[in-house]
Amino acid sequence: MRIPRFYEPQPLTEGSEVNLSDSVVQHVSRALRMRPGDALILFNGDGCEYQAELTEVAKRNACARITGVTTPARISPLKVTVGQAVSRGERMDYAVQKATELGMNQLVPLFTERCEVRLNNERQDKRRQHWQQVAISACEQSLRCDLPEISEPQPLHNWLDTVEADLKLVLHHHTEQPLGDFDKPGSVALLIGPEGGLSETEVELALSKGFKPVAFGPRVFRTETAPIAALSVLQYLWGDLG
Repeated sequence: MRIPRFYEPQPLTEGSEVNLSDSVVQHVSRALRMRPGDALILFNGDGCEYQAELTEVAKRNACARITGVTTPARISPLKVTVGQAVSRGERMDYAVQKATELGMNQLVPLFTERCEVRLNNERQDKRRQHWQQVAISACEQSLRCDLPEISEPQPLHNWLDTVEADLKLVLHHHTEQPLGDFDKPGSVALLIGPEGGLSETEVELALSKGFKPVAFGPRVFRTETAPIAALSVLQYLWGDLG
């Protein structure tokens, strides 16, 4: 039976006893009905995995003793930042979830000319928190020990002015330039447009900021499919899927 695995956002050290956070308590106590003595695995995003044993379980609180620590080799050597145009509802959730499973390090939600989603400041913060939780759940499922950052949503031009990477790529299906033409990078910034695609003006702006146009095959992907295809190829070529 697979040992339950949870994200626990606090310092963890071998031999210590910790009060588990509310979200973990809800799963341990109410959903899984675990008992003292049961084993679980915790991670806090520092790259380690902590073996633990429940010492107390109640409806509103639970405690665990850290019994061991390991450092699994699950962090890709390729650092990837994804600039993802904001899409509606489950499409954005899907993009965040799958990009997390495929090892992206940071996802920046972007507002572009053809973006159909408009959010005020309060809704932006709520959506960012929601997407961060989607990423946390994907880490729990995929056995990631590091936690990708979901940044504050921002206009495309702001991100283009500030993003740094060894190689900057914009998905543009009109290009035929293969990835094999590029030298192996240590980091990649990947720009993905909305449902209607980036405008020609936005593509030209990205190119003026050092981005290189690239296509992952002859077909046009949906906005939520594009990061999956792109990250799979990038991790195969330069990361840890080869």
